[in-house]
Parts: sequence; C-alpha cells; structure tokens
Amino acid sequence: MVEHGDIRVVRRGGSKINFRQPVITNDSRLLLCASGHSVKVFSTSTEECVHELRGHTDLVTGVVVKPSNHLQAYSCSLDGTIRLWDFTDGILIKTYDIGYSIYSIHTSAFHKGVVFTVTSTISDKKSESFQLVAVHLPQSGDQLVKAPELSAVISDVSSNPGAIVFGRGGEYIASANGLHLEVFFFKKQKTYRFFLKKDTKTGGKNTFMCVAAHPKDDCIATGHEDGKIRLWRNFNHQKEYTYSTLHWHSNAVSSMCFTPEGTNLLSGGVESVLVQWRYNDVSQRDFLPRLGAAITHIAVSPDGALSCTSHSDNKITIIQGIKVSAVLQGLVTGESVETDLMVDPRSKALVLNGKPGHLQFYSLKRDKLLYNLDIVQQEYIHELGLQQFKVVKVAFDASGNWMATVEERKQKDAEQELNLKLWAFDEQTQSFVLNTTVADPHESRITAMCFCQAAASQTTMLISASEDGHFKAWQLRRLAPGEDDGPSCLCDFVGAYRGLVPHCCCFSADGSLLAVSFQEVVTVWSPASWELLATLSQPPKAIRNLCFGRLSCSKYLLGTTDDHLLCCWNLLTCSLEWSTSMDISLLLGDPLTENIAAFCCHAGSTDLFVFKPSEPRPVFSLKAVCSGKVTHAVFAPREEMLESCEESSQWLNHSQLYFLTQCMDLMTFTTKAEEEKLMASSKQLLIDDSVAMTPFYLLLGKHRKGESGAAASGESAGRPPLPQGSGAVKELLRTPAHVLPSTSFLCSMFVKSLLVSVGDARSVESKPAEEEMESEKEEEDSEGDMESSASRPERGSLARRSAEPAAPPLTKAQLRELRRVKKLDHSWLTGLLRS
Repeated sequence: MVEHGDIRVVRRGGSKINFRQPVITNDSRLLLCASGHSVKVFSTSTEECVHELRGHTDLVTGVVVKPSNHLQAYSCSLDGTIRLWDFTDGILIKTYDIGYSIYSIHTSAFHKGVVFTVTSTISDKKSESFQLVAVHLPQSGDQLVKAPELSAVISDVSSNPGAIVFGRGGEYIASANGLHLEVFFFKKQKTYRFFLKKDTKTGGKNTFMCVAAHPKDDCIATGHEDGKIRLWRNFNHQKEYTYSTLHWHSNAVSSMCFTPEGTNLLSGGVESVLVQWRYNDVSQRDFLPRLGAAITHIAVSPDGALSCTSHSDNKITIIQGIKVSAVLQGLVTGESVETDLMVDPRSKALVLNGKPGHLQFYSLKRDKLLYNLDIVQQEYIHELGLQQFKVVKVAFDASGNWMATVEERKQKDAEQELNLKLWAFDEQTQSFVLNTTVADPHESRITAMCFCQAAASQTTMLISASEDGHFKAWQLRRLAPGEDDGPSCLCDFVGAYRGLVPHCCCFSADGSLLAVSFQEVVTVWSPASWELLATLSQPPKAIRNLCFGRLSCSKYLLGTTDDHLLCCWNLLTCSLEWSTSMDISLLLGDPLTENIAAFCCHAGSTDLFVFKPSEPRPVFSLKAVCSGKVTHAVFAPREEMLESCEESSQWLNHSQLYFLTQCMDLMTFTTKAEEEKLMASSKQLLIDDSVAMTPFYLLLGKHRKGESGAAASGESAGRPPLPQGSGAVKELLRTPAHVLPSTSFLCSMFVKSLLVSVGDARSVESKPAEEEMESEKEEEDSEGDMESSASRPERGSLARRSAEPAAPPLTKAQLRELRRVKKLDHSWLTGLLRS
C-alpha cells in the first residue's frame, strides 16, 4: 500500500478468486477463497460475499479450515504470517509470524498444533527451489505470536498446492514435482521416491501436474501433462509399487480430488468438463460439460453435499450433485485488455473485455459481476493458433442509450475482418440489444472511436478513425414505435487530412468541436458544418493522446507526443499555451471537474500527476504508484460526493480514479477517512440489539422508524413496556457458541439470573393488592359520579323535558360494563386502520 498524506493506493475489487483452491465449510453453507490481500467468505446459497477477512499485507496464498475447530480457518501469505480467523463473524483471532514468505498451507487432524507450509529454501522470492516445513504453533494468549520452530519435511517440492496432499488422515504426505513422486510416512520417518521418464514411446508427457490421495485406502492419484491419470498402490514399498492408467482428458490434468467417502474421483482440465470416475469401476464415468472455461481447482465439502470448481476466467462454480447450483464470478482480466476501461452511464458499472468475444459489466461498489454481454455471438473454439473475433473498442453515449463496439479478426493469408456494431438499451430487459451491424466500416484497422457527450445534442453522433487515413461520422437515431423500415445508422461525413493516418479523436464538452490527430498534426473540426477550423502542428512527433479541458478550462486542448512532450493549446488563440517534457503513458480527464490525470513512466514505475490546465502547480502528485506502465484507467463518478477539506484530496470528491497495472490488478485511490468509514461499516454486525439485521429488516427499517415517532404518544400510554433481559443474558446470546465455556458451567449462572429473591417476590405480591384496592375505590367514585351525572338532566329546564322524553337511568351492571369497555386497549385498531 502506498501512502501520500491522506491518499492511499489500494486494491478495490476485481481481485482473483481463482488463485488458490477454495474451501467449503463443514456445513456446506460458506465458501472461503483467497482474493488478493484478503480472504473472501461467500454464501453458497445466495452467492453474496458475507465477510472479507482483511489483515494480510501481501498476496494471500492459501486458506484451510482448522481441523480441531471447523468454525475457524488458517490463511497464509507472502508477508510471512499465518492468521487464524473466526470466519463466521469475520474476526481475526491470532497472527503467527513465521518470518519467511509462505506459498501454500496444509493441515491434518493427525498433527495437532502443527501446520505444514511451503517456503523457499533461500529467503529470496525469485528462488525456484521450495521446501515443505512443519510449523509448530505456540500456545499463547497474545494476538501476535512468533513461531520460530520450523522443521523440514520434504526438501524439493512444488509451489503448487495441488501437488501436495495428506493421505489416510495424515499418516503420510505425498508430493509431486517434475517427474518424481515422493511419499513421506510420519511414523516410519521414511521417504519413498518414484520416478517417470520424461516422454513415453507414444509421445506422452509424464510431468506431474497434480496429486490426490484416497481418504481410506492406500491409493494416490496423479494427473499428468498428457492428460493421463495414474492410480498408485503399494507405494510403501520401493520396488513393489504398481499403478494403473486412466485417460480421457486431451490435455494436462490441472486438478483432482476424491470425495469424502472415496467412492468417486473428480478431475478437470482445459476442456471445461468435470469428470467423475467411479473408484471401484473406473470404466464408468459421469461428465458435467460446458462449464465455461478451463478448470484450475476442484474442492469437495467435508459432508459431500457440494463440490466446486475454479476456472481460468476468475470464476468459481458451485455444484450440487451433477447440476450447477451457483456461480461466483469475479472480474475477468486475462493476459491483456483490448478495450479501454469504460463506465456505463446507466449502471455505473466498469465495462471491459471479459470472456472471449464478450463484454463484462462489473459493479465497482458491490465488487460483483452484473452480467456478460455476448458481442461476437459466435462459439469460441479452444484451439491454439486459431484466429477468432475479439472485441477491441467500446464506447457509450452520454445518456447510456447507445453503445458502439468494434470486433476484428486477422487471418494469416486473408484480409482483416472488421465489424462495427451499434447496441441500443432495452428498457424491458435492462440490457443492450444489437441494433445495427456495419460490416467493414473502414478498409483497415480502427484506431479510435468516441461519442459526442454533449447533453443538449439533438442527435447521437459517433466518430471512428482508421488506419486507412479517414475518419467517419455516424448519425444514430431510434426508430419510432410504428416505424419498421429505414436505417438507424447513417454515415454523415468522411474526413481526411493530406493522406495522414488518424490516431486519436475526442469531442469537446459541449460537442461544438471535434479534434482528430493525424500523426503530428492536430485538426479541429466543426461537427455542425464539417468545416476544418484549425490545425495545430507544434510538436515534431506523432500525437498519442488528446483530451479537451472542461468547465472553466474548456478553451484548452491537451495532447501527448511520442517524444515525451505534454502540450497544451489555447483554442481561442490557436497557439501553444505551454508544454513540458514527460513520458506520459495515459492521459484522461475527469468528466465532472477540470482535473486532468496523467500517468508518467519513470525508472520502471509509474507516477501520477493530477492538474488543471489553467494552473501551473499540480493539484496532486504521487511517485511510484505501481511498477510497470499504466495503459488503462478511468474516472468513475461517485454516487455520494465526498466532503474532503484537504487540498490534496479534493480531486477525489466527485469521481474515483481506477487503473489497471501490468499484472492486471485493479487499483484505486482513496482517502484515510473513506477507508475508516468502510471498515466501520463492515464491522457493524447488528443494527439493533433486539432485532437481527436481515434484508427484510433493512427494507422496513425506515418505515418502522417513521411510524414509531407518530405512534409513540398513543401507544406508550396504552401498552405496557416490554420486559428487558439482563445484560448477562444478552451477552450470552451475542457470544459465538464455540468460544463459550461448557454448558454445565453456564447452567447454574444462567438459572440464577432468572430467579427472583424472596424479598422482591413479597414486594411484587403486595403491589397487585394495593392496585386492586385503589381500583375498587376508583370504581366507587366513578359510580357516584355517573349517578350524579344521570340525575342532572332531571333538574334541567321544563321546555327541554317536554320536548324530549327522559332517558332511563343506567343500572349498576350496565355501569360496570361501561367501565370495562373504557379500560380496553384499542391501539390494535389504530394499527389496523393505519396499515
């Protein structure tokens, strides 16, 4: 984490959830997975993230459930610590400092107080030699504990956690690395090694990829690079071992796992198919195909009710039986992002490349994938060297009603194929629907594309620039409800400048100007008449980025060049206002303020400068934001504006800046106050002491608060107060059950808290008697009052007595009934009428 005063650079969403094998809890209700610097806890039924366990300062490399307590879990990280969590409440219990980077963690019920970790043999992260060590966790009451007692178990192991497994409850441990399999027996303290040749006579590759151990029998299953699976037996003898071979996978077996009873063996690979082998009859197989992407990890719950698979597209699929019950989808980044980072104006979601041929709409606030949109609409074929369509450009208009995409495919001996697609937003489906497809909109590759973002514009205009030396203006219109024919996209203008190749284009904030760069010349056009207004050719090298100023800085146009210059032109005078030497990899403007963000490469890292074109001093600057070059970033408007008073962080009040590193990590800038507010909201477990925080309670919370103020005066007098429990009982109910003392110890204390002393009981009995005597006196007084009030009409005027017949006097029984009705509580009727 990088800090600069009040500003921090943090990971915010988009971390990989497929980096390590996930863990399903004993009751199959929760799923734990490593995600960047934290551990995420998901609900297997609702797919929601219940907790995010934060505390590690480096990449989390493993998660396992504690064998002696199934409500706690260990996590390890490259920061050299092992942390013990109560994952049901999201609480950090203890931290063990190992002192070495940890690449994976393994536990066994057979070894109490000991965890097994994989560390490098040399204290250098670049080392490729690893060892399996046993870490003895000391018993201490402190939260931070040093664990210096380490003992080596196997010297040459793989850093892949799937290549190490315990067998028969922890009696032995098997490790596969390269072309050898090593089995270590703890009781005998003896190691057996088995070797395979690199290649078979038929061309098979025998490299070990993963390993699994049968929970009850002495059987080890190993997956290999050529797609074969070997079942090893009699491996407790160096020369009498045997193995049988299974083969279905066409490529490397990436992961395997036995079911808890050992009846089935699950395997997966790049075919995106989960294969279930019968252990007693391996000729029988069941398949779960079309899981979407290559399988990287397989896990099964301890009760066998659920299984899950991790996939290469940052997805976890939860399987119940032979059907998919839930899907946890993370941000798909892959090896590169072809499109720029965009923000959907409607959903405020981050939009970029997802699965091959798709666009993903990812919610930054919820850190969850909203949906995938199939752009290419063709089946993806997993074959090396096969050129397929890929999405390279995407753009949105200001209202979010239109989206434009560009897809291309380059064949070796054929011309490049291009498709420009226009998508209209459908209110009924709440998604984009294909409206128009323009085949070969240009004769060569499209270099830039942008919409006119002016809110007051009558029509929607799209600009596309290409390597063929032209830029085109497309007019978009929606068809009327009764209009079925007629084009919805028309090419309104084709522009060029002296045969030069256009590289980038952008509109001004009000849409009155269009800037297009033709190599080292910047041309300024009027979209209303398509007249060339001005040419700016001050820099000697080609222009890489263009950006108009906004609000008070709308008269400025900024651009970067190949010779590491940042130039600012004044459009009123058509002259160069200022320039500075900077190697800028990315230049973008905040759509809500005058601020411009520039990512500058320097000494193998990237610096950030935030400035206003009209001011010489930067608003904010930060050195070494990340290593490598930043080529993708976006300003995302905030739903609620921050109220930061410090000058260095005011540029984050309206928008939040996100960027992608070379390692495809999504990073953002945040303030300390914002982080503290986020941590405080995550730690709030209950809103009310007496009511649990459920979605239904959150929905009706405001309604109840509004009614309580209006009905407090009437209901407080009529209804008796609810009995309040003692503090000890409340604390007993709040505390998690697994950290409470034994029931026998709590029983006597709990019963005593419910008992009432003899003195208190007598006082309680005397109070009803006194209240009864007072009520009898009140009844007598009320009888006298009612009799006197009944006799008053008889002493009235003679005229009234002659006009109306006299009412008969009430009997004593009627008076008692009337008093009883008056004492009834009618507040329920008020609530009924109000509802």
